Amino acid sequence: MQREAALELTELGQQLRVDSVRAADAANSGHPTSSMSAADLAAVLLARHLRYDFDQPDHPGNDRLIFSKGHASPLLYAMYRAAGAVDDEQLLTFRQRDSLLEGHPTPRLPWVDVATGSLGQGLPVGVGMALAGKRLEHAPYRVWVLSGDSEMAEGSVWEAAEHAAYEHLDNLTLIVDVNRLGQRGPTRHGWDLDAYARRLAAFGWHTIEIDGHDVEAVDAAFAEATATTGQPTAIIARTHKGRGVEAVDNQEGKHGKPLPDADAAIEELGGPRFVRVDVTAPPAAPPRRKPGTSGTDGLELPRYDIGDSVATRDAYGKALAALGSAREDVVALDGEVGDSTRTELFAKDHPERYFECYIAEQQLVAAAVGLQTRGYVPFAGSFAAFLTRAHDFVRMAAVSRADINLVGSHAGVAIGEDGPSQMGLEDLAMFRSVHGSTVLYPCDANQTAQLIASMAELTGVRYLRTSRGDTPVIYGPDERFPIGGSKVLRSGDQDRLTIVAAGGTVHEALRAAQLLSAQDIDVRVIDLYSVKPVDAETLRAAAEATGCLVTVEDHRVEGGLGDAVAEAFADGRPVPRLVRLGVRNMPTSATPEEQLHLAGIDAESIAAAVRLLVERAVVS
Repeated sequence: MQREAALELTELGQQLRVDSVRAADAANSGHPTSSMSAADLAAVLLARHLRYDFDQPDHPGNDRLIFSKGHASPLLYAMYRAAGAVDDEQLLTFRQRDSLLEGHPTPRLPWVDVATGSLGQGLPVGVGMALAGKRLEHAPYRVWVLSGDSEMAEGSVWEAAEHAAYEHLDNLTLIVDVNRLGQRGPTRHGWDLDAYARRLAAFGWHTIEIDGHDVEAVDAAFAEATATTGQPTAIIARTHKGRGVEAVDNQEGKHGKPLPDADAAIEELGGPRFVRVDVTAPPAAPPRRKPGTSGTDGLELPRYDIGDSVATRDAYGKALAALGSAREDVVALDGEVGDSTRTELFAKDHPERYFECYIAEQQLVAAAVGLQTRGYVPFAGSFAAFLTRAHDFVRMAAVSRADINLVGSHAGVAIGEDGPSQMGLEDLAMFRSVHGSTVLYPCDANQTAQLIASMAELTGVRYLRTSRGDTPVIYGPDERFPIGGSKVLRSGDQDRLTIVAAGGTVHEALRAAQLLSAQDIDVRVIDLYSVKPVDAETLRAAAEATGCLVTVEDHRVEGGLGDAVAEAFADGRPVPRLVRLGVRNMPTSATPEEQLHLAGIDAESIAAAVRLLVERAVVS
């Protein structure tokens, strides 16, 4: 590198520092010192290695840049200013209400693919993007991930590190900003670059250790990463937090605060600059896939006869395989339980669009998020119980405005002898709490198949719960199940109350209704397959007609079906009597039938509860 070029990069790094200080000072909050440590890394990347058209953020050849250390957002926005994507006035709206320059980056900005800030997520999502580029798009773009050293303690980082090496993702580069200081003090390994290098190399990464403030060394490392084939590259850079300003340079206690004297700091850094970078144009690439462009013409879902006995997980696997045949944008992922979830049926029919993530549920969800940024429609499956491990990734997927489908099998105590560690009993509550989510719980095979097809057309985080055991088919194959709807399976003028169920408990509710009918007690039965959004209109009509709603769910009583029903009456409408039957005990190993009875959600228990309610109503 010529001396003049090195000086220009150094100047650009100083500009990025100054702008980080200015933005945080204008906001009176933020993380300027964390931005200052990585400024030279960012300057070299922006000016010499990133290939990106800021006027066309959807250009299929654009490199992808993820700031996993999302708190360093002032640096990212300073890069945007240097590239001419934002102006100086906009830069100084950092963290203000209605500003697109949020405290941590989100896709409200067209150049941001995913939201970051919950540490340890950038690399796992980057793996998903790199998988799309290498295995699906065969595109020349590179995925760059800037990580802090503190977040290297996150287990999700190592799930991603192993997966990236296993998949030989040589289109992925991790830049670790080793500035030694975390939020409350020194990081675990401080400036021991080799500690990070040894670990990453053990996973199969090519590693490069550099001085992160030596722009020539940084440039050489980026070039080496680009030239490396057959394995991902990690550039481990020794830096100073607060670099260039004596009052904060490598000083503890300065994290997450604007500089105490911004004007003096800016002067010490050489004052404001207005260098404009002509970012390298991206190479030509195949057109980026647009979600849903494949359509559903020719979709032939599996069909089941009423009276058949089929597990909803079996129907899911066959429906997903059929959807994959009709739509080339549908991809499937699983966490090494595809033989149980039945995702393996998709894998057999469409191996090129199937991603085995092994027992790494955080990486499973993160890969789905990464794939959807490239226009694919991912369906990721695991046991419902194990998806709870990835809750933060699901939460951040919503912040990212991501469109992903998640399917949890082996739900509830009905799985039987495997015991409580395998039972999904909290999943409905978890997914209902996610912003903008859709939560579905089918009770039979035809319903499952129809809902899988519908999920592919939705936006946001979509969750479908499947069951392990066979259940009767009660709907015909041409029945339709609109999102936000329900089905009234049994009703009459003499109904004493309404039983609301979903999934496996629908069949228990129907059997309970038969037992009660033999005793001249008529009840209404509703299949509330759409748990979110809920069919408030049907529930309110049932409440008005029968005066009492009994919810029955193979799930904890907190946050699931019962709460979904209760919320239908939370806007000041008259509230009926609400009774919740659900799993309140701590299960142990037992048969499915015994489990349902012990939890008080089998047909006999439901009938007994209804009889008691009716008797009390007569007495009162």
